[in-house]
Amino acid sequence: MGILGRIENWRAKFFVWIGLPVIAAIGLLYGTQDLVPAWQAHSGSGTPGLFTAMREDCGKYSCSFYGEWETADGSTRKDVILYDEPDSMRVGKTVDALDTGARKGVFATAGGSTYLLITGFTLAGIAAAIGWVFVVVRALRRRQAKARAKEDDKALFRIGS
Repeated sequence: MGILGRIENWRAKFFVWIGLPVIAAIGLLYGTQDLVPAWQAHSGSGTPGLFTAMREDCGKYSCSFYGEWETADGSTRKDVILYDEPDSMRVGKTVDALDTGARKGVFATAGGSTYLLITGFTLAGIAAAIGWVFVVVRALRRRQAKARAKEDDKALFRIGS
């Protein structure tokens, strides 16, 4: 086996034994926490209120708005993120938003695709978990088969002596 074959084998083992469990843990831990709130917002259920953008944080590909969300009765959530923000969103602007119990934020009533992103994230976690369980079970079965074969070889050696 050449050096390239060893590198590819190393990468595959790393992905299977480290990558899959990490993907599963992140997808299941973070995706499942906001899955129901995202779908509730998509269906329009939740506590209505107003979100006021206080600051904008931009990364390489997108920007997020953080601010205060307030209901008609005056209760508030401070320093929350606005999911599914409209394209016209700017610091200081106020938009209608729903609080559905998401960990870090509220959802703009204008709608968006955050529910699909969170669903995909959760499904990736589930798929990685199932794949990793399959790999572990397969490895254990191989190890047991090798142990049985070794015992069979020892028994045959004793018989032949």
